[in-house]
Amino acid sequence: QVQLVESGGGLVQAGGSLRLSCVVSGRTFSMYAMGWFRQAPGQEREFVSAATYSGGPTYSADSVKGRFTISRDYDRNTAYLQMNNLKPEDTAVYYCAARTRGGSGLSNPSQYDYWGRGTQVTVSS
Repeated sequence: QVQLVESGGGLVQAGGSLRLSCVVSGRTFSMYAMGWFRQAPGQEREFVSAATYSGGPTYSADSVKGRFTISRDYDRNTAYLQMNNLKPEDTAVYYCAARTRGGSGLSNPSQYDYWGRGTQVTVSS
């Protein structure tokens, strides 16, 4: 089993920054990739950013490219999402996810095996 706990959400003005953290515990050696997703009220969960756990390229949705950056600290078993130049449309609950299977489809939430409980991000205009 793998457990994920997010933190770092909050209320910020448009143009501000936040850094989300996701601490991973359990069978971390079995993980292939980490991802960040978000869900706004009344909307489907959408992909934000992802990276393979062992390093390599990262992937981001077009809506956040140039503003959000995913990274990971192997020593701390922690993944981060640095969010800059936040916009009101970024308001959502942000979820950290992990998958053990290799292959493509890092932007597909159904390909992830474990999920955190989420952290609220609210951007005021």
